[in-house]
Amino acid sequence: MSQSHALFSEAILLLGGAVVSAPLFKRLGLGTVLGYLAAGIVIGPLAKLITGGEEILSVAELGVVFLLFIIGLELKPARLWQMRKDIFGLGSAQVLLSGGALTALAYFSGLINWQGAVVAGFGLSLSSTAFVLQILEDRSDLNTAYGQRAFSILLFQDLAIVPLLAVVTFIAPSSGEGSVFTLQSAAIAIGAILGLVFAGKYLLTPLFQIIGRTGAREAMIAAALFVVLGAATMMELAGLSMAMGAFLAGIMLAESSFRHELEADIEPFRGILLGLFFMAVGLSLQLQVVLDNWVVILIAVPLIMLTKTIVIYALCRIAGSPHNSALKNAFLLSQGGEFGFVLFTAAAGASVFPATTASLLIAIVTMTMALTPLFAAIPSLLIVPESREELEEDFEGAGADVFMIGFSRFGQIAAQILLAGGRSVTIIDHSADRIRQASRFGFRIYFGDGTRKDVLVAAGIEKAKIIAVCTHKPEITDRVIDLIQSEYPDARIFARAYDRVHSLSLRARGVEFELRETLESGLLFGQRTIEALGVPESDAIRITEDIRERDEARLQLQQVEGIAAGREMLLNQPVQPEPLVKPRQEAAE
Repeated sequence: MSQSHALFSEAILLLGGAVVSAPLFKRLGLGTVLGYLAAGIVIGPLAKLITGGEEILSVAELGVVFLLFIIGLELKPARLWQMRKDIFGLGSAQVLLSGGALTALAYFSGLINWQGAVVAGFGLSLSSTAFVLQILEDRSDLNTAYGQRAFSILLFQDLAIVPLLAVVTFIAPSSGEGSVFTLQSAAIAIGAILGLVFAGKYLLTPLFQIIGRTGAREAMIAAALFVVLGAATMMELAGLSMAMGAFLAGIMLAESSFRHELEADIEPFRGILLGLFFMAVGLSLQLQVVLDNWVVILIAVPLIMLTKTIVIYALCRIAGSPHNSALKNAFLLSQGGEFGFVLFTAAAGASVFPATTASLLIAIVTMTMALTPLFAAIPSLLIVPESREELEEDFEGAGADVFMIGFSRFGQIAAQILLAGGRSVTIIDHSADRIRQASRFGFRIYFGDGTRKDVLVAAGIEKAKIIAVCTHKPEITDRVIDLIQSEYPDARIFARAYDRVHSLSLRARGVEFELRETLESGLLFGQRTIEALGVPESDAIRITEDIRERDEARLQLQQVEGIAAGREMLLNQPVQPEPLVKPRQEAAE
């Protein structure tokens, strides 16, 4: 009972710390990351309200896992292939050069032997994926040229943890059968990756189709969590990082129709756990280690960050980045990373260096993380502000000119005109069956609930020029429009109306354009019928146009005077249609 009470109290403290610190630091312009860190340091090392920050950190690392999954969802394999030069060229150069420079500094400091210097140097060369991507997200810079380059470097660093752990095995004392172990581990890792690719290609989409047809949203959320955690666990068992497994799972689903729904379902868990991760870093800071080695830390922290800044800036300039972008990347990636914790702990366990050295290195990494938000703000003082360079979205639909909600028969016809006119269209629909049927005819639509803001945001509504609401049920249409107008009051909304009453309701809501689903088809049907009865085509067209004009005039009158205006009505009886009359005679007649 006391243990459960303690867990409850810790959760309250962490949530309270997040609620107070994140908005406060965001308001001060310091960013939410530094706020979470400060809250963790106050709650843990200073006030000692919570101990065991390492245990919380191990759970909170799931925030990094979910973050990489969401990033993977936004990268099609084709886009990842386009980034290969930055990932394997720039990324590998950064790890090798930064690692080599930091290894030399560690060795010549005289505080550590060469084996320990290699582990320390290359461990410190790894940057923090969680910190960097959170800062990029806060700035809305992930889709800029420098943001994508930073992500490429981070992605290679995540891959580099595998060979670095193998290096620990080789240089550790009494590593007799290291080569056999490494070959076996490599085979297991490759097999796990191939298995994950196979599952993503042939199993995951059918799984979500089955769940989508049931309409059980909680089952969809459970399936999303199962896929992320399952892929992460699979990679961890194979000796790779959990984050890498989640990233691969995201890539496998990047072209799925369920991508936006999955992103919206995972996002709340990602946000909470990532904030908890930053707080856990603050909680795990060992103040005694810092106090005992404050001189070493005082010298090491700025020296490490400055070394990485110089190396990364030079490499980015060589790779073609302009001065401003290279400067941003250099300061942004200058800290140590969470994978350093893994590497230093493994090295201490393999007796490469003592546990006290591992604690010192972890404290140094934690201090560089704590300084990251401030360090990343330095370029704004050194460069001339420039307009943000947005990359063109690499996936179909998202960020399109037209954002269509609902792929009913009405929407299908409208979409054909838009696509034939050369316009890009993002289409979401909540029917798994309709998505599957539409794919047979070449339409690319996504699974998503248009009444949820998080789904709309994930699908790119903020980049659309026009929002077309083509849902079938009027009550759903009204809910979607109310949501859009409350969140995006300046949005241009075109809507499908169910009937005349619904048209008046939509006009009252202030939509830019509405059209009854049967109006134009009924007019054309009537026109063709009277033509078949012998009326000349020109007369039939004139009659149709007159009916259309009088219908519009009647709607405008009804907006002001009510539904009864402009019609013959019976008291307490349903509205009757206006009798068909001859068109107005032209003056020449």
